[in-house]
Amino acid sequence: MLYSSLLSLLIWLPVLGAVVALALNDDRASRIAATIFGVSNLLLCIPLYLGFDASSFGMQFQENHLWIRAYDIHYALGIDGISLAMIILTNFTGLLVILAGCYAIHKRVSQYMAAFLTMQGMMIGVFAATDAVLFYVFWEGMLIPMYLSIGMWGSANRSYASIKFFLYTFLGSILMLVALLYLYTITGTFEIQKYYGLHLNDVTQIFIFFAFFLAFAVKVPMWPVHTWLPDAHTEAPSGGSVVLAALMLKMGVYGFLRFSMPIVPQACEQLAWFMIILSLIAIIYIGLVAIVQTDMKKLIAYSSIAHMGFATLGCFMVYDIIRHTATYQDAYMSLEGAVIQMIAHAFGSGAMFLGVGMLADRLSSHSRRITDFGGVASSMPIFAAFFMLFAMSNVGLPGTAGFVGEFMVIMSSFQAHFLIGLVAALTLVLSASYTLWMYRRVFFGPVTNPEVATMSDMHWIETINYVLLAVGVFALGLYPAPVINILHATIGHLLALSLPY
Repeated sequence: MLYSSLLSLLIWLPVLGAVVALALNDDRASRIAATIFGVSNLLLCIPLYLGFDASSFGMQFQENHLWIRAYDIHYALGIDGISLAMIILTNFTGLLVILAGCYAIHKRVSQYMAAFLTMQGMMIGVFAATDAVLFYVFWEGMLIPMYLSIGMWGSANRSYASIKFFLYTFLGSILMLVALLYLYTITGTFEIQKYYGLHLNDVTQIFIFFAFFLAFAVKVPMWPVHTWLPDAHTEAPSGGSVVLAALMLKMGVYGFLRFSMPIVPQACEQLAWFMIILSLIAIIYIGLVAIVQTDMKKLIAYSSIAHMGFATLGCFMVYDIIRHTATYQDAYMSLEGAVIQMIAHAFGSGAMFLGVGMLADRLSSHSRRITDFGGVASSMPIFAAFFMLFAMSNVGLPGTAGFVGEFMVIMSSFQAHFLIGLVAALTLVLSASYTLWMYRRVFFGPVTNPEVATMSDMHWIETINYVLLAVGVFALGLYPAPVINILHATIGHLLALSLPY
């Protein structure tokens, strides 16, 4: 009985928690309730992981109930290896955001907890939906609480940032809906898996590809539709920045894997060069933009765009790899590296956004400017040590989570094109430049701001969050096999669907 409705529990339990938090309308009670629901959802991931058959590529834990009879729309859920990894990551990150909010948020606490619990449920729904309309409902549903979180708990320019975020993501999604409706007219169903293997002509595939591209590229975000992200990150509360970096950016790559590659493989193969160029621009150009940033949040936001370029590069390099080497081993490595990069980026970037929030909260001006700090390590040594770990993961230090996915994508890229692999590898230099330069200026040197000298080190809730993130960084960095094992069969099936040969 538990397995038959486990996915529904994971989706709707946080939504129920949101209702409870609002109903309590008491700061302390809402914090406790949100934490209980967050822990409960994470614990539900244990039977999800243990009951998952990693040797099968088929959808598991399926639920299917007729929803709208007239259009044959179903409340249909199911997961494969990629979905499983993303759902566990969503619940892990969701709990961290709730814990951080317990300490950092002091106004409208009930609404804050409700917004993030609702967002968590909607994001799990995106990863679990196997009906296109249900997927679209969850996809759009998660925008509302994020829009509210930026608009209600953000910084001075929060209204501008929240509206820009909503317009970019919503307008891109409309074209995805048009593509899904077209696929319905030729198949008579909204079941996503029925769209795989359709015999569509090249022109139709290209139109569908670009309809999906605009929705997913905005979400990643890819250059040149990335401009909403720095504003959203800068103005969002710390929890919103963590969710954006750790989860929402992954929705775009997930969309390419779930929709674009298996539904329009010929178009993906023909336009792989286009996606590779955009990915390399994100890695190099956006990395250079990050170096000149004076706001820590903006620097990490641009860093996120550069690192997500690795994920999209790993997805679309498979076509060049197969064309030049005719071997599936490197194609497996490329796609698996892309997914692992998505997970690793959540640990490193999410932890750094939390850290910037901690620093800003300790200044009366709530400034995030690098020049307003200096010598933080002298007053916050424990925090400085943790932040160094996450900075090293962001750089891609061997032994940390950030190294694994980037190494897999770079190695597989070298097999097809030495030059592409070389350009991609330059991110290791650029990432070290802006990350370590920021760290040196913020944590070392003389204390120029008197407030920095009086900063208190990490609170116990902040310490718990950073310990959990550090475990994730080392676990994935030193032993990624458990993640690769649950991905392998799914990646193999995805390759079979996505390669038009």
